[in-house]
Amino acid sequence: MPLISFTALKTPWRQVSWGKSTEDLQYVKNFQLQNDQVRHVRVLLYGPVGAGKSSFINSVSNALRRRITSPALTNYETHNIKKDTGQFYPFVFNDLMGLEEGSGRGVRVEDIKLAMMGHVKEGYKFNPASPLSTSDSGYNPSPSPEDRVHVLVCLYSGNTTEINSSVLQKMKAIRETASDLGIPQLAVLTKFDEACPETEKDLKNTYKSKLVKRKVNFDLSSKLGIPLNFILPVKNYSEETQLNDDIDTLILSALRMMIDLGEDFIDSKL
Repeated sequence: MPLISFTALKTPWRQVSWGKSTEDLQYVKNFQLQNDQVRHVRVLLYGPVGAGKSSFINSVSNALRRRITSPALTNYETHNIKKDTGQFYPFVFNDLMGLEEGSGRGVRVEDIKLAMMGHVKEGYKFNPASPLSTSDSGYNPSPSPEDRVHVLVCLYSGNTTEINSSVLQKMKAIRETASDLGIPQLAVLTKFDEACPETEKDLKNTYKSKLVKRKVNFDLSSKLGIPLNFILPVKNYSEETQLNDDIDTLILSALRMMIDLGEDFIDSKL
């Protein structure tokens, strides 16, 4: 990969309404599904090891609950986020173990395909050496519309040099299956602030960053085939002990797109 200049672009390559995260927050708080068969949008997160999938769930929880919350677990569990009223938001997240190079390491592509179709039971622990089979106790033979995945989200770290070819092929296979199932997809670029001094200094430089633009255009769009307008840079909460409006702006913008895509899928396919 050629060297990338860290000098910020003069004009952002995408417009963002910084300082208006409260609008997206209110939109998410008011969001309700109108389908009687499904109580929540199910969002499945996948990506290479270290992409920040669990951290993204925690960050969404922080932004919605207006405080720093406890970490998500890494089994195949449904992560609900509680409202101030004690009820839960009408969307949930499932977090998979990461994709790794070679066979027998990381989550298996076959298992992700089964998860998309709703065949993986709550709490199932994936085995890199052996795919889930119909005879396993963790297999759900009769998934309901609510068990199915309604949005597939690829998380990819912006501080990695390049996608490993083996991992890339796995990601493409997962994307192809989701496309065959009609499941909407988007990508979230994480950890770019760790590689780009301009965004580490000021997150408002996200869409002026040459590194972010290259990662979005080259790694995620050209290599993986995800349309540019479905790739969103997000900074997860990591070392912060207080909420940050710029972080929330990126997180809530991504979340809003996820639940909108999920609702469209539920209304048209289920």
